[in-house]
Amino acid sequence: MIKHFSVLYVGNIDLEDIGGDGTPADQRRYSNDRLIESFESATQLAKLMDGLGFYALWLAEHHFQREGYECIPNLILLSTHLAAQTERLKFGCAFNVVPMWHPLRLAEDYATADILTKGRVIFGVGRGYHSREVETFGAPVIDNDGNRELFEEQMEVIFKAFNQESFSHHGKHYDIPPSVPYRGYDLEEITLVPRPVNLPVETWQPIVSGRTVDFIAKHGIKGVVALTGETLVEQMFDRYREAAAEHGRALERGEDLALGVGFYIADSEAQAVERLRPYHDERYKWFAPFGFVRYVDEEGRPWGTPGAPARVPRIEDGVKQKAWICGPAGHFVEFLHDMERRYPGLEHIILQWAEGMPRDEFLGQVRLFAEEVMPAFGTAQP
Repeated sequence: MIKHFSVLYVGNIDLEDIGGDGTPADQRRYSNDRLIESFESATQLAKLMDGLGFYALWLAEHHFQREGYECIPNLILLSTHLAAQTERLKFGCAFNVVPMWHPLRLAEDYATADILTKGRVIFGVGRGYHSREVETFGAPVIDNDGNRELFEEQMEVIFKAFNQESFSHHGKHYDIPPSVPYRGYDLEEITLVPRPVNLPVETWQPIVSGRTVDFIAKHGIKGVVALTGETLVEQMFDRYREAAAEHGRALERGEDLALGVGFYIADSEAQAVERLRPYHDERYKWFAPFGFVRYVDEEGRPWGTPGAPARVPRIEDGVKQKAWICGPAGHFVEFLHDMERRYPGLEHIILQWAEGMPRDEFLGQVRLFAEEVMPAFGTAQP
């Protein structure tokens, strides 16, 4: 049953001249004074959510984004700061781009945050998709197989560091510890200092394609499926459950998964669609070229596959596919109750801040959602 409501904020600043016919994404460029507005937005959002009874604010790691869409480079650092500004709200890493880190530095930083925040930071991992980011840090992403191989070895190191009092690892990319003399003895193993105190570490990873599912199910990682049409949601949820069963984990449908959706609350669906349209279109101006349109055509073929559409979606497409929920609050309540019936193990809903939406307007939408939707699921202001 649904009981945790969260928000995903990827670090966008307020943009001007938005929408499909507005300033092209690659022509945007902002000063440092503007780009750091993302930290103030994160702070205001966190404080509001904390007072309204939300579960977690999820944040996205990205780099070099002078265009103003994703401006947060360090999730663990920001989350630790925000935890000190709030009382109950958790902070999710959506996601630490592991190939851009040394796995031991990532493990150390998370362990420190886990201790300082008393378990209020949620560990999340991803492989990355921006070539400008990942390749600049010296890791592969264009070479998909190389990226996957590196990521999986890094995760092996991280899990050892979290869960073993001392460990060693000798693989293709990492030799931990190196064979060197230390204080009169030969170094054979090391200990992460500090280790997280909340064990096992709850870990989340995005599910974008079927290739991801077996790995995360095998390692007990929880999955996030976001802004995805209902047909693909069903396929991904069922594949995760089946893969978990193959690795000895019997799960209810939807268990250990989170569903991310876009939304706009207004008096009618038509009114909500028109208000959301420019923000939705601004988002997909930026994201569609990365292949992040997870819809199917009338024959069930994912967009971009042979014969299926390969275009920037309209808001009507997203509403039809139930990736974006628009209309009165009661309409959203009905949608969520339907999700509960279809996926009785589903507990987590993550609301997407459309990248073009101004801060004040989104904060108003968050308040409306808390007041008019969350009480129907036993979640009310504390």
